[in-house]
Amino acid sequence: MPTHTHQPTPSKDEINLLDPFERLDLDRIRLVSSAKEAEKACAELAAVPWLGFDTESKPTFRVGELSDGPHIVQLATPEQAWVFQLHEPASRAPVAELLALHGVTKAGFGLGDDRKRITAKLGVEPAGVLELNAVFRERGYRKDMGVKAAVAILFNRRYLKSKKAATSNWANPRLTEAQLVYAANDAWAAIRVFHALGLGVTPA
Repeated sequence: MPTHTHQPTPSKDEINLLDPFERLDLDRIRLVSSAKEAEKACAELAAVPWLGFDTESKPTFRVGELSDGPHIVQLATPEQAWVFQLHEPASRAPVAELLALHGVTKAGFGLGDDRKRITAKLGVEPAGVLELNAVFRERGYRKDMGVKAAVAILFNRRYLKSKKAATSNWANPRLTEAQLVYAANDAWAAIRVFHALGLGVTPA
C-alpha cells in the first residue's frame, strides 16, 4: 500500500486571514423552476463531462422531523451554475435522469446525505458522483475536507458562506438573491476545486 505524508489542514483562524475567494454573481446563475426549463437545461448539462454538484434542503428543527428534501439541486461548470427548484413535480424527471446519467461526473463535498435524499425523493441512484473529500484523503489529508478548507489549500483564499442563507427555507417557491448566490457558489466552488486538483481538463 502506498504511504502518504500527512498534510496539514488550515485552521479556521488561518482561513479567516485570507482574501475572499471570487464568487459567481447573478448574471452567471440560471434559475430553473419549470419542467420546460429543466428539460432544456438538463439536455445541455448532459453533454458536459464534469459538473460541480450540491443540493439544499429546508432545515428541520424538531426532533424526529424528517426532511422531504432536496428542494434544490445545484450543478455548475467553471463558467456558470444552474439552480433547479424541485417543487414542481414535472420538473423533477429531467433532473433525476441527469443525476442517474453515467458519463457525467458530479463532484462535490459531503454528498452522502444528498445521495440518500435524492434516491428517496427522485427515485434514482445518482451515478458518477465524486466525493471530493475522498480525493483529499487519498492525498494525505486526515481531516474531513469541506469546501472552505479545500479553497484555502488550493487557491489560498477564504470561501464565504452565509449561515443565514444556509439555514433558510429552500422549499420556498420564490428564492431570494442571497439563496441563489449561496446555492450556485457551493456547486461552482466544487467544480473549481475539481479542476484545481487536476481531475479534469480545464476548458480552454
